[in-house]
Amino acid sequence: MKQDLTAKEEEAMNIFWEHGPQFVKEMLNYYEEPKPHFNTLSTVVRTLEEKGYVAHKAVGGSHQYYAAISAEQYHKKTLTSVIGRYFRGSYVNAISALVKEEDISIDELKSLIEQVEKGKQP
Repeated sequence: MKQDLTAKEEEAMNIFWEHGPQFVKEMLNYYEEPKPHFNTLSTVVRTLEEKGYVAHKAVGGSHQYYAAISAEQYHKKTLTSVIGRYFRGSYVNAISALVKEEDISIDELKSLIEQVEKGKQP
């Protein structure tokens, strides 16, 4: 997988993750008005395939596309990228910034530490 996703690409990926394999024509049903033009969405999906996020299988004379990575894999990759780019690869720096900006309270941080120490997922 190369490159980060644009907002439009991420929106298309969410359709694959939530609804499974899709033909481009089917994907249009999940967009609110104004819906993207078929050709525009088709270009987005082909770009996702070039980036390695989507694959396809031939069905008749068309392609049915599906997510090549899970939402969890994408979220982990994105978080790792943000931590690397903005916090010099340090999760400690990221958490410290959240605490300093008051996006997470000291009590929430203590609770998170307790959960980790007990081996629980937050």
